[in-house]
Amino acid sequence: MPRWLRFLCALTLAVATAAAAQMRDAMTHFFQPSFGDLKEELELARKEGKRGLFLMFAAEDCPPCNAMKRNVFSQPTVQDYYRQHFRVLHIDFNGDDEVTDFSGRSMRSKEFARTVARVRGTPTVLIVDTAGKELVRHAGLLRDANEALHFADFVLRDHYQRVAFETYWREHGGTMSRR
Repeated sequence: MPRWLRFLCALTLAVATAAAAQMRDAMTHFFQPSFGDLKEELELARKEGKRGLFLMFAAEDCPPCNAMKRNVFSQPTVQDYYRQHFRVLHIDFNGDDEVTDFSGRSMRSKEFARTVARVRGTPTVLIVDTAGKELVRHAGLLRDANEALHFADFVLRDHYQRVAFETYWREHGGTMSRR
């Protein structure tokens, strides 16, 4: 193997190792612990001065869900920004965990996902304001940290009231100033 190629391989490995060292587990550092009482979560969000709840509906056997957790929601910048502005919760699309919805009804998480939240597939994320009103829904992958930060900013700056996220992302996908 030529010397320059060995150097390039070593450099690539060093960069990849450094990037991986900066990542933090999404289930620990992005999603917040919850007993599944969404009405209570709304109250916590209000008390903490948050904009609302960020809900990710995911399935254990969903490759895009796992990719988002591993590659996007493991980024400290994304974790810190979302936790600053939202209560961040994970809901198992196929799960049997008990969830209490915004009106106080208890049910399994899979029932909540399908009948109350009307989620049809995973990954799907919802942002709900502190009154329990859905502000925005995104079905599908948020591909990288930049897109995830834009998604949060899309809600925080009220762009969702004027335009769909896909349009906003196409128009603003290059740069963003966060408040």
